[in-house]
Amino acid sequence: MSAAETLPAVRGKLTPKAPLAPLVWFKSGGPADWLFEPKDADDLAAFLRDLDPAIPVMALGLGSNLIVRDGGFPGVVVRLGKAFAKVVVEDGQTLSCGGGASGILVSSTARDAGVGGLEFLRSIPGTVGGFVRMNGGAYGREVKDILISCEVVLRSGQRKFLALEDLGYTYRHSELPEGAVVVGATFRGYRDEPTAIQAEMDRISASREASQPLRSKTGGSTFKNPDGYKAWQLVDEAGCRGFAVGGAQVSEKHTNFLINTGDATSADIEALGEEVRRRVKDKSGIDLQWEIQRVGKPE
Repeated sequence: MSAAETLPAVRGKLTPKAPLAPLVWFKSGGPADWLFEPKDADDLAAFLRDLDPAIPVMALGLGSNLIVRDGGFPGVVVRLGKAFAKVVVEDGQTLSCGGGASGILVSSTARDAGVGGLEFLRSIPGTVGGFVRMNGGAYGREVKDILISCEVVLRSGQRKFLALEDLGYTYRHSELPEGAVVVGATFRGYRDEPTAIQAEMDRISASREASQPLRSKTGGSTFKNPDGYKAWQLVDEAGCRGFAVGGAQVSEKHTNFLINTGDATSADIEALGEEVRRRVKDKSGIDLQWEIQRVGKPE
């Protein structure tokens, strides 16, 4: 029996040995055993229900907050396509969003409908599924401030709605079950003028442009801010600005960003992050925690 015959039938697209490096911001890492792009939520639910429970499953959004190790991901990576990228304004201040919709699409749709409070999503380089999972945030706001509920497909294939209080949100963390895929979410803002919303989005955009290496191959913020501290400042004070391991480097522009200068392996990037953590610990006594997810196996 071939490997393909051991997997459930799908209506979407199932690709064996799928390269993941082109799909993640760092542009590094090995392939997935399988990449599944479901046709719709029912397709995903049926697939997960019938998939061998021993096979790991991981959802992949825009790939901004992720290191895929060089040995690749031993299981199924689920990528939500256009069918999951819709954003609908339900009433004067509520938006229903697919798990594959980008932060830019959600915030722009909110602006056009005169819904304020979602401007910060403009600055999160990911999809609804990703920032619901990790309580993504920026510029003083986070997902827990706007989320009403989300719909997930559990690893068992069960579809379930979870309210805000079910997610156990803390800073950059949720209690979403392992292997669950967020297929939709409902956000609530408040009535505001589109011109005022656009002005706030412009302010956020300009601030990011000025302070972050947006045109580099990076993963976004590398480490969580410890209570009372800024991660970038701890990294800078430990003398790590511009420090490199192989093709990976601490950004000169923003020291909480690691960048692939051209040919970095995922091992380079992860080793750099661990060395930065060690140096910060030696200098300040503070244990920096990774914000970027690291998945898969070493080469």
